Amino acid sequence: MKTHDFWYDLPKELIAQHPLEKRDESRLMVLKQGIVEHHKFYELVDFLEAGDCLVLNNSKVLPARLLGLRAGGGNAEALLLTDKSRNGETIWECLVKPAKRIRVGDVLSFGQGLLTATVLETFDDGRRLLNFHYNGIFLEV
Repeated sequence: MKTHDFWYDLPKELIAQHPLEKRDESRLMVLKQGIVEHHKFYELVDFLEAGDCLVLNNSKVLPARLLGLRAGGGNAEALLLTDKSRNGETIWECLVKPAKRIRVGDVLSFGQGLLTATVLETFDDGRRLLNFHYNGIFLEV
């Protein structure tokens, strides 16, 4: 089995932007013998049979897009890609905007200064290595 076996076209306008109030009312796509059917999530139990394995994903979505300011003025945006933390420092590889204006040594501020980041390294494709500074727990700040 390969991951491309699970590929299907999903138009952007069909991707939910907010969860439904009644989560079990979410749409459920069922592929049965090559035929696509559309159901509601609460109907999932109708498709399970004895011996089936149901895998639950209890991961949380990381609020990975940070909007802030550059210390010298102007807006800044950082998209968290990969946690590279080491030696007690919170370091993330990020995509930043405006990439051309964010250089090594620059300081970015997010959440009215509750979270700041110093640019440690730059890469040609717009990625930056950012060292974050904060009080508390990073993912909560």
